[in-house]
Amino acid sequence: MAKGTPVGTADLTYEEASAELDAIVEFFEGSDVDVDVLVVKLERATELVDELERRLLATRLQVEELSPKLVAAAQGAAAVIDPQTGEIIDG
Repeated sequence: MAKGTPVGTADLTYEEASAELDAIVEFFEGSDVDVDVLVVKLERATELVDELERRLLATRLQVEELSPKLVAAAQGAAAVIDPQTGEIIDG
């Protein structure tokens, strides 16, 4: 891939996308912002933010789906373990 050609946001890890977004923010905070690059960086930042938000939402939905299953499994496991000895009680 040629230098300067951005990788698709879906191909980045969350950490890579976040680091790239941080670098863009640093660019914007710099005193010598190149106006020729400004729009390109802003578009890329928008793509990265959208991708990061999409992943966070997907992760939240997965956690919301899996949490009740984990709680149920933990409660079920607690019901078959003797609280005094820690031994598994055959039902």
